Amino acid sequence: MPPKLAIIAALPREVTALVHGVTPHATFQERGILLYQLPNAIIVAGGMGGLRATLAFEAARAMAPIEHVISAGLAGACTSALRGGDIAEAAVVVEERTGERFDVIASPDPHVLVSSGAIADVKEKNRLAETYGAAMVDMEAATIARLSIAHGVTFRAIKAISDGHEFEMPSLKLFADHNGHFRTGAFAMHTALRPQQWGKAIELGNASKHALAKLHHALRTAMAESAA
Repeated sequence: MPPKLAIIAALPREVTALVHGVTPHATFQERGILLYQLPNAIIVAGGMGGLRATLAFEAARAMAPIEHVISAGLAGACTSALRGGDIAEAAVVVEERTGERFDVIASPDPHVLVSSGAIADVKEKNRLAETYGAAMVDMEAATIARLSIAHGVTFRAIKAISDGHEFEMPSLKLFADHNGHFRTGAFAMHTALRPQQWGKAIELGNASKHALAKLHHALRTAMAESAA
């Protein structure tokens, strides 16, 4: 029986622990999409942003008759309700560009997640909190929510908080490639030459590591429940 669950992330590191030892499907790699077919889930890292999320969703549906989708991965906190290293599930997802709101009825958490068109700085996080009541911000969940509704698929958004609401590192915006993936090596080299950024980079790395460990535990639980 094919898996019913798809987990869609932007970056490979957001799902690496779930797909250890599994080779990505060759059909999609030339488009910059890493798709892994496990016995109990399709897992996709498709790149950052709405367009890449659309391609990832379509790739998952091409592999199996998906019934449930989880938008997973890193997000930034917009208020002090969340801190770097936390994980949170959205009750409402908002598309910042259009103002569309998608309710996630089954979510146990009260958090609002806003999907923006770029990595949000402190000023933008504050604006999203004031305008939409956002607790966190990402770049893909609203697109996945819209596509899920259009195809009659249930939807969740579970996010690992990489940075707090007062954290800002402008150079992060410089390192997305044409497939929406983060150029980690180039970022590391850029940061290594700028000692004033080392503290921020270490803070971001530690928070992301702790949050992703919690996220992977939550996703493994969801995968087991889907397979039951």
